Amino acid sequence: MEYFKIGKLVTVVGLKGELLLKHTLGKRSSLKGLQAIFIEDKKDSFIPWFVVDTKIKSPEETYILLDGIDSREAAAKLAQREVWLTEPDFKSFASKSAPVSLLGYAIINGKDPLGNILEVIEQPHQILCRLDIGGKEVLIPLHESSLEKIDHKKKQVHVTLPDGLLEIYL
Repeated sequence: MEYFKIGKLVTVVGLKGELLLKHTLGKRSSLKGLQAIFIEDKKDSFIPWFVVDTKIKSPEETYILLDGIDSREAAAKLAQREVWLTEPDFKSFASKSAPVSLLGYAIINGKDPLGNILEVIEQPHQILCRLDIGGKEVLIPLHESSLEKIDHKKKQVHVTLPDGLLEIYL
């Protein structure tokens, strides 16, 4: 099963254990119909938390109530934890135009495939895509000068990287 990071439980809201989820789904979402979110317990080990109720706060924020979390103290243990969805849930809730929808796409530099996008990091002036090349973490910037095109059918992001960028990592 593949999991995609969609955001973080940023804070506890109220006294009944509700949490505020800040997400990168690229559209206002109440996450209606979502059965469970996943929190990474330890590297590559995900624990499901069943969703009882959700409510939209803003385009990037949703209030969420989880099964078994019924107090401020219980919710506080999950605050600041990253939230993941299974691939089918991710596909149904993420906007096609959201940068996070590029997860799993292959990065192609010129004609050379570099690897698949493992994480999308949104910054004010660019998006960074985290890849693993030969066991090393590599960050590829996507902005108007490096991005050539995105092929959604083939799940590819075509870039022209500045000379020397890959050498920094490898």
